Formats: sequence, C-alpha cells, structure tokens
Amino acid sequence: MAEQQSPASPSYEEARAELVEVVRALEAGGTTLEESLALWERGERLARTCQDWLDGARRRLDAVLDADTGADGDSAATGDDGEGQPAG
Repeated sequence: MAEQQSPASPSYEEARAELVEVVRALEAGGTTLEESLALWERGERLARTCQDWLDGARRRLDAVLDADTGADGDSAATGDDGEGQPAG
C-alpha cells in the first residue's frame, strides 16, 4: 500500500463502517453532551483516516497514470487526449 498505516490504524472499510455507526448514534440522539462530543471527536478522526486512505489511493492512481504516459508526457500510449476523455 502507498499509505503506510500503523498496525492499530483501521482499514478504509473498517474506518468507514465505524464512521457510519458514529453518525447514526449522533443522529439518533439520546446521548449526553459528553458522549456526543466523544462521538464527534471519534468521527472526526475516522473521517481523517478515510480521507488519508483516499488520498493515498489517488496518489497511487496518479503514479500509474503518470507512468503510463511516459516521462515525455506522450498521452498516445494511454489513448487519453489530456481532457479526461478517451481520444478518438
């Protein structure tokens, strides 16, 4: 993986699933202010973890696309016209 997560860091899927549960708990209400704040803080950390995973995935994809176009920027190798649409 491009992102070196520590062993204690959840995978993207784990973090997202837990984030969904945190949001549900906050939306359901019935928690004290202190519990709500703790849930919010946990949600912020989980959202950051998810964003880190997505940023890492984007960097990996960009690296592959950059390698496919070659060092001289030749987009003919990928069939890309540089506008995000296939050439042709």
